[in-house]
Amino acid sequence: MMTDLVNYQLDGKIATITMQNGKVNAMSPDHIAAINGALDQAEQEKAAVVVLAGKPGIFSAGFDLKVFQADAREGVEMVRAGSRLCRRLLAFPMPVLAVCTGHSLAQGCFTLMACDFRIGVEGPFQLGLNEIQIGMTMHHFGIELPRARLTPACFQRAITTAQMFSPQEAVEGGFLDKIVPADALPATVQAEANRLAGLNLVAHHVTKLKMRASLLKTLDDAIELDYQEQLALLA
Repeated sequence: MMTDLVNYQLDGKIATITMQNGKVNAMSPDHIAAINGALDQAEQEKAAVVVLAGKPGIFSAGFDLKVFQADAREGVEMVRAGSRLCRRLLAFPMPVLAVCTGHSLAQGCFTLMACDFRIGVEGPFQLGLNEIQIGMTMHHFGIELPRARLTPACFQRAITTAQMFSPQEAVEGGFLDKIVPADALPATVQAEANRLAGLNLVAHHVTKLKMRASLLKTLDDAIELDYQEQLALLA
């Protein structure tokens, strides 16, 4: 499957979803829907692992800000869709390997944090949560997911000061699991995908759901609270 927004390829048991929405992979409603469609296809084709990758130099710069500016209600729906996508990735029935190919901001980082294993590339890239930098109050989901995935010190700096992190700092803080030079990225991703594809999928999924049961409940509550609060602001 190939659309204007994602490229989906199944190679053996490895399903690769490459995001390709404009220069910065802005996560618009259509882009989020396309990612969900690719995840649906991976499930239907019984892949053993999903690789979610960005483009050279960028994983994702976050939500499409033009949507907020054009239609506030559609912006609310976009935020809910983005949060639900992350929630889906956290509970996905197969391992999800994220490939952070460069910069990653805001919803891009939330998406990274929802994946099971995150490989980044070395370089002059920045990762972080810049919501308060651009005047957006962080939503409840945007606090609870990082709380579970980042180190306490990184969590505090990322949320309250919008600090940006280098790839190495992102590993230390919990945004990423490892980084490699750009020329080593394809082989590293292939090796890790092969390792994950060798897991027992039933054991993986049941264990994942047990391990994340409390977090998933917290995120479900946060998604609903965010939605109701944002709708109230529009009333």
